[in-house]
Amino acid sequence: MTAQRRVLLCTHTGRPEAVATAREMLSRLMDAGMRVSVLADEAAELTSDGVDVADVADPVDGCELVVVLGGDGTILRGAELVRGTQVPLLGVNLGHVGFLAESERDDLAATSQRVVDRDYEVEERMTLDVTVLVDGEVVARSWALNEASVEKATSERMLQLVIEVDGRPLSHLGCDGVVLATPTGSTAYAFSAGGPVVWPQVEALLLVPNAAHALFARPLVVAPTSTLAVEVLAHGPNSAVMWCDGRRKFELGPGSRVEVTRGVLPVRLARLARGPFTDRLVAKFRLPVHGWRGHGPTGS
Repeated sequence: MTAQRRVLLCTHTGRPEAVATAREMLSRLMDAGMRVSVLADEAAELTSDGVDVADVADPVDGCELVVVLGGDGTILRGAELVRGTQVPLLGVNLGHVGFLAESERDDLAATSQRVVDRDYEVEERMTLDVTVLVDGEVVARSWALNEASVEKATSERMLQLVIEVDGRPLSHLGCDGVVLATPTGSTAYAFSAGGPVVWPQVEALLLVPNAAHALFARPLVVAPTSTLAVEVLAHGPNSAVMWCDGRRKFELGPGSRVEVTRGVLPVRLARLARGPFTDRLVAKFRLPVHGWRGHGPTGS
């Protein structure tokens, strides 16, 4: 007997629109014969006849897909569930730009049918492995899909940092902070800090100074095999805070060191749109392309 196909549905239950959308998608998937689970902390808002509550210890166990309804913050929460598994993540945007999402609220019926039909492609996105050291001793480890940001802890003073690439010091910065990002994160915080947009197929690490007072404060794009490091200078009241994807927070005192390398465990994203990344940029940022007279790549 063939096992019933299972999907995990995650949403932001604090928003009435998200709850209504989740209930609609639950109904569509179950009507198509699929088994749907929800997270334990969302069950009170979403459970109904036929809906399972996922195992707290391993909520994606037995799932073929995790569907997340919300903005990029909610999708990043879903990424915590699937990182390092073979289960892909599909985002439905209920936020603003929603760069990690594959579809919009208005496309819910079509998206549900694509899930039922398994009509999507899966691509792996690189992550960051993040290590915090004090006096050479590891005090914390984390990871990020978008970015790890080192920021000043108080608004009164600039943060004094030294940035390093592959074990060699590059520059001393007085700044608001530094963003260490993946290509996926190049359209998130790194973009706001003035970094370049990097196509997700490119394998690279980014370092973007934020509001730096220095002669050399340009964004850097380095090899995926490189190690990036940021040291909080030990002298003076120079405290900082590090955020990983805006979700995991670490206090950094004077003398702290943050090292970032390519993550060992990727995140798998389900893709519905088969068009080029250029089209996604134009759509998400509403870029003006009127007057274009091209016809696509030669031979297309």
